[in-house]
Amino acid sequence: MKTTKRAVLKKVTLLGLGLSLAFAGNALADRKEKEKDTPKNVKMATAWLTGDFHQHTLYTDGSTTFDFVMEKNNAYGLDWWTNSEHGGSRNRDGNGNYWDDPLIYPVNPILGDPAYSGGHQVMWRWQSLRDFAFPDILRNRALYSDKQIISGLEWNVPGHEHCSTGIVADDASAVSAFEYQFDASDRDTSREGESTPYGNLEKQNVAHADAVAGCAWMQEQYEDGTIDEGYIVFAHPERRGTAATGGYDVNDFRDLNNAGPDVCFGFEGAPGHQVNSSRGGFGSSAFGGTYGGAGYYTAKVGGLWDAMLGEGRHWFNFANSDYHKHYTVGGDDFYPGEYQKTYINARDTDGDGEFSRAEVVQALRSGNAFHVMGDLIDALQFDAQSSRRKVAMGETLQVKNGEDVKIKIKFKSPTVNQNGDTPAVDHIDLIAGDITGMIEPGTPAYTDPTNPTTRVIATFNASNWKECDIDEDGYTTMVFKLKNVEKSMYFRLRGSNVPPCSEYETDCDGNPLADSLATEFLGLDGAEEAYADLWFYSNPIFVEVGK
Repeated sequence: MKTTKRAVLKKVTLLGLGLSLAFAGNALADRKEKEKDTPKNVKMATAWLTGDFHQHTLYTDGSTTFDFVMEKNNAYGLDWWTNSEHGGSRNRDGNGNYWDDPLIYPVNPILGDPAYSGGHQVMWRWQSLRDFAFPDILRNRALYSDKQIISGLEWNVPGHEHCSTGIVADDASAVSAFEYQFDASDRDTSREGESTPYGNLEKQNVAHADAVAGCAWMQEQYEDGTIDEGYIVFAHPERRGTAATGGYDVNDFRDLNNAGPDVCFGFEGAPGHQVNSSRGGFGSSAFGGTYGGAGYYTAKVGGLWDAMLGEGRHWFNFANSDYHKHYTVGGDDFYPGEYQKTYINARDTDGDGEFSRAEVVQALRSGNAFHVMGDLIDALQFDAQSSRRKVAMGETLQVKNGEDVKIKIKFKSPTVNQNGDTPAVDHIDLIAGDITGMIEPGTPAYTDPTNPTTRVIATFNASNWKECDIDEDGYTTMVFKLKNVEKSMYFRLRGSNVPPCSEYETDCDGNPLADSLATEFLGLDGAEEAYADLWFYSNPIFVEVGK
């Protein structure tokens, strides 16, 4: 369609990330303007919705059928989910049938370059996404008509680990084009140069620069309107360690966010596979494993996530099941929605009385979201207020130098969770860090994964939330006041059912310890450890101090 598409991608890749940093800065400024205007001038229906966007079926390396996984999403009460499985190729369909089985497919349906695995011809994922998985999604949308099911991909990121992606469009041609061009495991060359609504297809799937190009490609499709919505959220980012061993460094996330600031906006703070004997499937090389079920980048106060937030980046935190096989039948996983959930605050932006797939992605992008393990909480209100305005998670409160800010936290726990327990929050930490501005690529600070200004500024527990703070609906409310705010900051929450100074679980500052300690010294493992050690994490609120 447009002759500029490939040129734009090459600019991002070849001219360096100074351009994309300016792009990200402009996007951040535009977002702040929208935040400033929208709450005052537009009233719209909102709702908290639960979802999961990282799960697998027999289409890839899952152990159960496509329809079975869809049914479990519904059975565990999720409002939305994404079919998001590996790219590359597989030799079977969503029911476990081989693509080259003439009894199932009398005419071989496979397109593209021939390749084989396990004695059977494989289908490239660009085709199965477009021609088979998407019709399955449409069929299940009709079956679960009150739920939203998104077409996605677990992207094998060139030069790195995996990534959950999703595209909202009328069909799956865009996610198919994305997988063909940018998935590191897709070796098919049959579509090279093909003219599509998204530009001529070109293989770019070898190195980090190609990952940057992939983010820029989705950003461009979003801006051009060839897709309705899209997201790129990195999966279990610590699992392979640093970039040197196939993982990610902070500069990689900065590059990728710069290239696609509206579509590439976060990572999984807590991985799936929470029943694995190495919780999350994280070994010692993954920065010591998980900590209270969360990865090191999230669990470490002042670590990589805080480094991103300290720039003022809208880089958000989510959690999913990464379901492959349930732990009761020999797997490492809970079902989608059984243990980990991401809650999003969706807005009915078009006023049609429903929350669409596009509005689900908009809610993810907004950052007004939190994730929770084992239903420790099932409701959270976290906002910041000045004398003139109040904002929620993901938003920016603009205040005058020296103005006071009030932080309000309101939460509720359910009476029972999926384990039959009555979850109870022991404490909530209010964490703050300074915002010092976007860091220029190529400078020493660009590779620094720390924010030394980050600290716990308040801890709330039974000693300071009194009975009068718990209302008749079970909500507990806490307020923290900051006087004379003189510098830009962000605020985020974490909460747990485990008290500080719990041997082999938390230190005396309330920080989670490596989960391997509970396994080694307490004998806690699998589902028992998962339910004994519950956490939730909010997304941040930004406070920007003017003159």
